[in-house]
Amino acid sequence: MDVSEPASISSGIADRYAMAVFDLATEGKELDKLEANLDDLSEALENSDDLTKLIHSPIYSRDEQSNAISAVAAKMGLTETMQNVLALMASKRRLFVLPQMITRLRALIAEEKGEVTADVSSAIKLSAAQAKELAATLKAQVGKDVKINATVDESLIGGLVVKVGSKMIDTSIRSKLNSLQNAMKEVG
Repeated sequence: MDVSEPASISSGIADRYAMAVFDLATEGKELDKLEANLDDLSEALENSDDLTKLIHSPIYSRDEQSNAISAVAAKMGLTETMQNVLALMASKRRLFVLPQMITRLRALIAEEKGEVTADVSSAIKLSAAQAKELAATLKAQVGKDVKINATVDESLIGGLVVKVGSKMIDTSIRSKLNSLQNAMKEVG
């Protein structure tokens, strides 16, 4: 059996749900609400071990998953479309693809808005002003609006690692130290 098969199956399932949600949100002119819902869902998945267990654990029955995710979605104030899709996913035992669906939906929304996403890792948390300045600089380079997806990686020591599409810019001190170390090995 091909090891990548389960991942591609999950990706295909997530793509189909994402396209359906995106089409419904576009029809209903709810893309901004959908984007806010995705932010809320991502934050909930990141901060709640119980929610993560709910979507991944096979010990919950379909009804338990459906009731729980419906209650969570209603409490979060998600759009009716998103609530219905989550309930459908639970009834079909497909909640495990929720993180991939969120990622795919973000990409579809960004494409619709003419945006690109830049994954930025920094040694310390970027301030709002720094993120805004970085987005403006990247926009000048890329030619599209840039949405910053910032993470903190203290092992960088200082500087940034920026990924936009297939391009990567590494200005971290860790990278510079590694380059210096390699140069010293070549000399010695």
